[in-house]
Amino acid sequence: MQTDKPDKKKSPYRSGVIAIIGPPNAGKSTLLNRLLGQKIAIVTPRPQTTRNRILGIVNGPDYQIIMLDTPGLHKPREMMNREMVRVALESLSEADVVLFLADAAAMNIDQLEKRRQEYKQYLSRIQCPALLALNKIDLLQADQLLPVINWYADLHPFAEVVPISALKGEGVDVLLQQLADRLPEGPQYYPDDIPTDASERFIVAELIREKIFLMTREEVPYSTAVMIDSFQEGKPGKPVVIHATILVERGSQKGIIIGRQGKMLGRIRQDAGKDIEQLLGCRVTLKLWVKVKKKWTTNEQLLRELGL
Repeated sequence: MQTDKPDKKKSPYRSGVIAIIGPPNAGKSTLLNRLLGQKIAIVTPRPQTTRNRILGIVNGPDYQIIMLDTPGLHKPREMMNREMVRVALESLSEADVVLFLADAAAMNIDQLEKRRQEYKQYLSRIQCPALLALNKIDLLQADQLLPVINWYADLHPFAEVVPISALKGEGVDVLLQQLADRLPEGPQYYPDDIPTDASERFIVAELIREKIFLMTREEVPYSTAVMIDSFQEGKPGKPVVIHATILVERGSQKGIIIGRQGKMLGRIRQDAGKDIEQLLGCRVTLKLWVKVKKKWTTNEQLLRELGL
């Protein structure tokens, strides 16, 4: 007599918040974009590009991860930088799991030792399981990686250490499963087709700011902010018209961003426009203005308007 085989026990559905923290330029935004399969967080080679906390939603067959990409942890000197570090550290209180992401190729052991107390101070705030991801392993030889792993593992009782390359995708699937396995059982909080809670206005402003970071030099990008003035959807077949203002602190910075005969501003508008069209899935007319607002980086009200 044939009997039905019992069904395998179904895995519980897991969901929760994972905060990605770590030093500047470690690849937090690159990792988030990789996990989402699309670009919602801007990426540049410069440290401290990310200023706001960005939420991304990663869905799997039996999990939903609400990932918080945070500004890089650094020793802040200015008000804006203090607010960036505050935003990053406050995300720890919301997290079910913390992912500490570091650039494995950034410093040798002697250089890392100079940061030991700073990193330990950050890690001491963690009150939940924490994983360590060592990024950019594609830039290291295999024998260079082990001493770095050992150094970081000595800082904190990490639940797991996972070497990855966020840019190339190496080790990312392993990391994702390790993170999902440590989430508590819970419901699906967001529909499958929502990758972020960030508004289109916020992402558009970030894409414009990314081009400023990539195209200008020295202190200029750190003294700029982007505010969306209007977002006008046209009739069917017509482009979306976006008006945005780029804030700077000094007239000389305004001159750099506009460029000779307006060429720099034109390049920023053109490159940002392409990314915005890809984001919105339609034609876009982007209009940019540059405005001097002295000491805006120390203006608490304006920093609040910018989400800090």
